[in-house]
Amino acid sequence: MLPGGWTAGVPFPSVESEIRVYAIVRSGGRQHKVAVGDIVEVDKISTAKVGDTVELSTLLVVDGDAVTSDPWVLAGIKVQAEVVDHHKGQKIDILRYKNKTGYRRRQGHRQQYTAIKVTEIPAAAK
Repeated sequence: MLPGGWTAGVPFPSVESEIRVYAIVRSGGRQHKVAVGDIVEVDKISTAKVGDTVELSTLLVVDGDAVTSDPWVLAGIKVQAEVVDHHKGQKIDILRYKNKTGYRRRQGHRQQYTAIKVTEIPAAAK
């Protein structure tokens, strides 16, 4: 038995450098790393219905070794995504308490989210 659990006569798996294209996009004041086929949970997009296509503004595109961060080039690149679902997040409890005064307040909150599936990341013009 060889190091790593490999046995003699069994070829090592080929280590091919898979070119993975991903982008950093902005949605709802947050930034998300997305690739084609990813399902991402973003703040609710109230104007979109399930099945609609939305465009997300791009901050960075990585295509293998090529990294595009020029704002003039990225202005023309919009990541396409399809709305999959609208749902609420997990409930958080907000508790306020002041010692010795009898002051107690309880408040709950559930953030509304939109699940989107990334369908296309256009290549940057070189």
